Amino acid sequence: MTRSEFPEAATAAGAVRGRREGGLAVFRGIPYARPPVGEARFAAPRPADRWEGVREAFAFGPPPPQEAAFGAAAPAGALPVADDWLTVNVWTPDADPAARRSVMVWIYGGAYKIGSADDPAYDAGRLARDGDLVVVTLNYRVGVEGFASIEGAPANRGLLDQVAALEWVRENITAFGGDPGRVTVFGESAGAGSIAALLTMPPARGLFRRAITQSVPGTYFSDALAADIGEALAGELGLRPTVADLAGVDPRKLPEASVALSARMREYTHRWGAVALTPTPFSPVVDGDVLPTTPWEALAAGAARDVELIAGHNRDEYRLFLMMGGLFGRVDDAMASQALAVFGPAPDAGPVYRSAFPDASAERLFELVQSDWLFRMPTLRLAEAQVAGGGRAHVYELAWSAPVDGGALGACHGLDVPLTFGVYGGLGALLIGPEPSPEAEALSARFRSAWTAFATTGDPGWAAYDTERRRVQVLDTEPAVVAYPEEASRRLWERHTFAALPLMTA
Repeated sequence: MTRSEFPEAATAAGAVRGRREGGLAVFRGIPYARPPVGEARFAAPRPADRWEGVREAFAFGPPPPQEAAFGAAAPAGALPVADDWLTVNVWTPDADPAARRSVMVWIYGGAYKIGSADDPAYDAGRLARDGDLVVVTLNYRVGVEGFASIEGAPANRGLLDQVAALEWVRENITAFGGDPGRVTVFGESAGAGSIAALLTMPPARGLFRRAITQSVPGTYFSDALAADIGEALAGELGLRPTVADLAGVDPRKLPEASVALSARMREYTHRWGAVALTPTPFSPVVDGDVLPTTPWEALAAGAARDVELIAGHNRDEYRLFLMMGGLFGRVDDAMASQALAVFGPAPDAGPVYRSAFPDASAERLFELVQSDWLFRMPTLRLAEAQVAGGGRAHVYELAWSAPVDGGALGACHGLDVPLTFGVYGGLGALLIGPEPSPEAEALSARFRSAWTAFATTGDPGWAAYDTERRRVQVLDTEPAVVAYPEEASRRLWERHTFAALPLMTA
């Protein structure tokens, strides 16, 4: 092999060597912070140590410690074997400092408790090639390590990791052919919730120019709620929620506390409210310091008016969770009534929803109110807050149905991820199949075209949202720009305030 097949780039910590893959220079596993272990356990991230010579950047860094996907301990072979979890990966057409291409930085989802940039679903080759830009993916701490409330540790350590990764981009991306002044962050689910928080956080200001939030969760914890959940998490191990107690637990064993608590969260409904009926005990904490306030309040006050925003959701978000929970065909009126009472926007949500959707079955009502509470309305309201604060936002809805099971999943949560990357492994294979249809490929091309155009020019191809016409891009077999299609839900939620979720003490 010739040397040209192993491109090199100089970072502030030392030189790295990548590989040529599919016409791109690809660098994997570059540390952006020191391993958060030992004395650094549960601390804010610190800059990576320097190295001598040229470091090979051929392999992804290990994933942060975490449970397996929703509800089980991770198998031994899946646990990280090294401590340098905090790494970035770069796909670039050319590691030429003179190129100054636009940059996109992906932040993965996973309920704030799972996820890793080495997931094949996040291979950024097609995005970088199609958009002729630089794409960065990153690891950040999840679960107890990243988001649990621990006495003696800063809140929102996972968010602080993301800030550190974005600082790495600002300081180093020029060497990879990127322009640090044209950075777009994009992410889905917990990744989108993280970006909404980054829009709010003072240390993140100026680190990105544009943001794409795909299915923003509406869950942000109050300090009191987070502390109570942290106590329950530590209690699963017979410990206190303090750095002194938890720092002695192997990071690879700590996710067991999350698995155990998640299995019996319903026991805490009287204290945690709706959170106890979700699959995760983690969310960003509105602690007044790292995260001063909720994203909706901050954006409405103009905190991110200089950041251009895309905010969108999928039409049938909660159907994925119906499938995962084995609930198709099993939701009765009592379950629907409980969901409406817990997740609805007002005490009379039951009759109001039934009136707004008179033909909806119990299962449909169960799905609708949770789609609205968890993803659809928080996403729309984020865009509206951005507009109210003097900023610009573009809104979309994915309405194309996943082809599996005759379309039963509809446009469910997560369907946008394989369409964004044009990669059909993992969840993509489950929802679309390993061999995408021409229809799927065409829609995926539209996603990539809109996202990369926005990252490059600020224009995704449709007009900005305003609260009079409410025009949004509907992404389907035949895309169209129409008035917001979930108007019935919007009206039901228009007076609701998405506040930090409280600890219920009554």
